[in-house]
This record gives sequence, structure tokens and C-alpha cells, in this order.
Amino acid sequence: MDHRTLGRTGVHVSPLCLGAMMFGAWGEPDHDASIRIIHRALDAGINFIDTADVYARGESEEIVGEALAGGRRDDVVLATKFHGTMGDDPNQAGNSRRWIFREVEASLRRLNTDWIDLYQVHRWDPWTDHDETLGALSDLVTQGKVRYIGSSTYPAAQIVKAQWVARERGHQRFVCEQPPYSILARGIETDVLPTCREYGMGVIPWSPLAGGWLSGRWRKGAEDLTSRRSAMLPQRYDLSIPENQAKLDAADALGQLADEAGIPLIHLALAFVIRHPAVTAAIIGPRTLEQLEGQLGAADVELDDALLDRIDEIVAPGRTINPTDAGWANPALEAAQRRR
Repeated sequence: MDHRTLGRTGVHVSPLCLGAMMFGAWGEPDHDASIRIIHRALDAGINFIDTADVYARGESEEIVGEALAGGRRDDVVLATKFHGTMGDDPNQAGNSRRWIFREVEASLRRLNTDWIDLYQVHRWDPWTDHDETLGALSDLVTQGKVRYIGSSTYPAAQIVKAQWVARERGHQRFVCEQPPYSILARGIETDVLPTCREYGMGVIPWSPLAGGWLSGRWRKGAEDLTSRRSAMLPQRYDLSIPENQAKLDAADALGQLADEAGIPLIHLALAFVIRHPAVTAAIIGPRTLEQLEGQLGAADVELDDALLDRIDEIVAPGRTINPTDAGWANPALEAAQRRR
């Protein structure tokens, strides 16, 4: 598997990154089964693993730590994230210095490692100053506990602001961004991706299969148009919502296009994401070994301009069919913030 440089770091990573969200109670509860998936991914040439403290409340990190024990840690670019709620205490979440210093120690312990290659802020926190967050993360780099820092699902304006604060305050800067990106959710093409290119940031998109919509199962006439996430996220799957019906129309058209091209829809979807010049690696999140095997070949798929034009006809560049799939809501537009 070919490798790409993560932004301007000089670190080389595979174009597919193994996402670990499905390892543990959120997906595959059998640790041994999850470890087999991780080892198969490493054997296939993937050297990039992404997890987060909040995935199954730390269980995912523990499984990744188990899988990398016994000499495999040094060969893996290991990424994790903080921000999500990890307990009942209101301070067990967010982007404050207090929480960052506490939670990094917990992640290091669960991952069974002395350092984290890429420590990412899972979401922008409008109540915490960039200066505080970047200052704390810079101290972790100085201490050797973290090698690089990144952001996830940041609006373009906050990516720019964080870069400015890092320069003005002399902090470490975010070397990459982790946004949602798929053929059905192309909104970041308008601002986030150009911004990342301007600042030399790597991009490691999550949900390149649009939460399973591009797995091949979501086709018109299919007997079962549900998924494990349907009940948890009805706003993204309920077909009574017009935007989701439009997603089904697009997914079906893309499935037909993939059939015509002789390419599995999963490969088409992943190849589309990793082909963008701003993208470093697409995060895949298999729950089973079979799902992993079905995604590995995407790294070798080439999409020509004619096929890309056909994709653009189905979902126009810069369009996110269901705004909920953008991954974040602007607090300035929430009702409580707009009254006065």
C-alpha cells in the first residue's frame, strides 16, 4: 500500500486509516475479534489507527492497546481524540487545560503506550479559548507525551483562527483536520478542504461511506433499509425525512454507476474520498473482518475524469444532501442564541 505525507509533518501514513469506533461495546464487544481485525489491517499495509477516548468510554482505546502490545506499537501512527463526555462530572469533557491534562494520562494508560502520535480535539468548543487548548497541547508535545496535534470537525473559520492563535502565541499548530466527507456529504469542498490545503494541513475524513449509505445495502427496492445506527440517529436515516429520501435516491444512482463501471460501490466511495488532492487518508470503521476485507481494495482503485463527472451529476460538488451529516451545528444559529 502506498503512503502519503500527513500534512507537512514528514510522517508517512497509508491512504486508509483504521478507525476503531466499532471496537468494544459500540460495535464488536469481543476483544479477540477486534484484535484480529486490527492485525489483519496492519498485515495489509495500513499503518495508521484512529480512536478516541469516548468510543465505548475508553474500551476502544484499551482494545487498540492490547492489539499493539508485543512489538507492533513502533510501526503504527497512533491517533486518538479527546473532548467528549467521559463521566457525570461536568468537567469530564471539553477542551480545557484541566481536562486535557487529566484525560491524556487516561488515554496513555488505556492505549498502553508512552506517547500518542496524533492527539486531536474531537470537536470545537466555543466556550474554551483556542489559546488555552493549544497551550495545553503544546505543553504535552514538549513533555514528549504527544508528537503532533490535530482538530476534528472544525468549521473552516475556526481552523483559520486556531492557526492564527498558534502563530501569534507561539504554540504548536494543528497539523491535520478530521472532517466528515463522502459523496453524499461534500460540503467541506467549499471551505474546509481549501483551507486545509492553504495551511498545509493533512485531512483524514471520517464516514467516507456516509454512515453505511454507500455500503451497497441502501438501494431502492431493498427489503431491509435499516442499520444498527438507524434507531440511534433517526435524523440521518428516517426515510420520512425528505433529505434522507434524497440520500436514498443518490445512493441508488451511485450504486447503478458503480455497477456500470464494474467497481464495488464501497470501493467507488472510498476511492472518491482519497482521490481529492487535499485528503491524506480516509478513515474506515469496520465492525467485522468481512467488512474490512471488503474495503481494503479501495486504495488501488483509480477513478477517471469521466466517472468523476458522472458522480458530480448525481451529487454536485460542495453539496451535503442532509445538513445533519455535516457533523456539527453552529451555536450562533441555535434558537437561544438568536433571540436578541
